[in-house]
Amino acid sequence: MKTAIVRIGNSRGIRIPKPLLEQYRLRDEVEMEIREDGLLIRGVAEPRSGWDDAFRRMRERNDDTLVDEGSSAATRWDVTEWEW
Repeated sequence: MKTAIVRIGNSRGIRIPKPLLEQYRLRDEVEMEIREDGLLIRGVAEPRSGWDDAFRRMRERNDDTLVDEGSSAATRWDVTEWEW
């Protein structure tokens, strides 16, 4: 697919057709990676995307307990100074 490079102030940019924006879920921000043969434009991953599914799968496997639950690794600071 070819597209024109257009002037945007003192910079240049490209117009990305709406079907591509929708297909690749490109929104307000993208990540650009320099490659030897060009640029790779990738959508920015949503923070914590997929966590709900991961937590649900963990619960199904009974793998959702605290890692340090029952640990005796508490420091003196944990015991004497920490407050909720």
